[in-house]
Formats: sequence, structure tokens, C-alpha cells
Amino acid sequence: MAPIPGSGLAKGLAVTLRTMTKKTVTEQYPDTQPDLPPRTRGVIGLFEENCTVCMLCARECPDWCIYIDSHKETVPAATPGGRERSRNVLDRFAIDFSLCMYCGICIEVCPFDALFWSPEFEYAETDIRDLTHERDKLREWMWTVPAPPALDPGAEEPKEIAAARKTAEKLATTQPEPTTPQPTDPTGSNPEPPTEPPAGPTAPEGDAP
Repeated sequence: MAPIPGSGLAKGLAVTLRTMTKKTVTEQYPDTQPDLPPRTRGVIGLFEENCTVCMLCARECPDWCIYIDSHKETVPAATPGGRERSRNVLDRFAIDFSLCMYCGICIEVCPFDALFWSPEFEYAETDIRDLTHERDKLREWMWTVPAPPALDPGAEEPKEIAAARKTAEKLATTQPEPTTPQPTDPTGSNPEPPTEPPAGPTAPEGDAP
């Protein structure tokens, strides 16, 4: 069946009329902050204490927008005669948000939970070179990271919590039970256990009254 001439135009005008009759909702930004979804990808926060300078995030970044510098320090032996150890100390951690495409690969591959998504989005700059934010700024954004959602009632217990609970239960079963202290004499010496009175002579069966 051939289309009716002008049917496409009529459909387009119908969509326009329906849109015109709807109430317009305007976000009063910046006076009113928008209600962002909980999984908003704004910026990346750095929890510096968890970073071990493994460089995994910088190697996996497809845009090469993460810059990390570090140096090694010698840790003295914990016990006499022990061996000294070396550790990496973080000197610089910066992210160039003019290159970042917010893929989240760096957050996913971090094995020590040092990177988190923050819903913060007000970080515009007048110069593109100022979009490279150092670790001090990334640390400030860390405090805007929302708390993780609660687990579902039927979800499995996290492996870390389950292992810690099993260890605590095992230690509780291996510890000896506390003994009840014996009462002490006021003079300071422990009293001797009571003894039964000596049995006296018994009367013959026939002499019983």
C-alpha cells in the first residue's frame, strides 16, 4: 500500500505538538547542585596510603595520562641480624584530565584499592595545561567519594571478612578455659578441704530399741 502523501510531515508535527505541551524543567545550576547518579564518573580520587607504586594503572591506561614518579628507600631490619629491605616511596602521582577518557581501567586494575571514582565535576580550567592535577588535588577529591552501597541480604560474605571471622573462631576454640579461683582464708593461707567426720561405733542389730 502506498503511503499517504504528507503522512511523514503529519507525524513530525505531532511530535512537535506533544513536546510543546509538556512542562519545561530547567536545572537551576549553579545555585542548585544537580542530583547525580551514585555511579557518576566525575574525577578520580587517590588514596595515597594504599598506593604501592606498582605502576599497573599507568601501564594499563590507554591514553597514557597518568604520571608516576618514585624512589626507593632502605628499611632497616626489624630484628637484630635481619636483612634490610627496600620499598618504593611515591613522589608524584598526576592525572592529565585533558587526555583522560574516563574509561575506569586504572581503577579496575588497581590491586590495592588506591583509586576511586568521585562524582566531583567542577574542575574546569581556563588553561588546558592546568588540567593536569597532582596528588594533593587527587587526595582532596578522595573525600568526595561516596560510601559503597550495602550488600544485598542474600549476597555472599566478603572473602576478607569470612577469613577474619574463621581465624577469630579458631583462636577462641584453642584458648584454654579460665579456671575458677579457690576461696582464700582471711589469714592468707588456703583452707584445707573439709573432711568427713569419722564413723563412730555402731550398735548391734539386736540392741536397737
